[in-house]
Amino acid sequence: MSAEVSKPSALKKAKGFKKSKPGTYLSIGTTLFGAVSVLKQAKKARGEQDTLQLVDAIVSAAAIATGVALLVRELRRMNSDDVLAD
Repeated sequence: MSAEVSKPSALKKAKGFKKSKPGTYLSIGTTLFGAVSVLKQAKKARGEQDTLQLVDAIVSAAAIATGVALLVRELRRMNSDDVLAD
């Protein structure tokens, strides 16, 4: 029964971390790490002249760019909230 009580607490902590500055930085880092895979995919597609794979890489890159932009915006909002709180 104690395991059931600790799970919601751990879940709340995880959600809280996601909304924190370190959590946002970690999200940006992991998202950018995915860009390495997309770059490899694009290089391979160009080498093989595979248009469909190249389009997939471009769409994936756009998704990564959008995700990073959203995370940066969230980080800026956190910073502006800190200034107002002081």
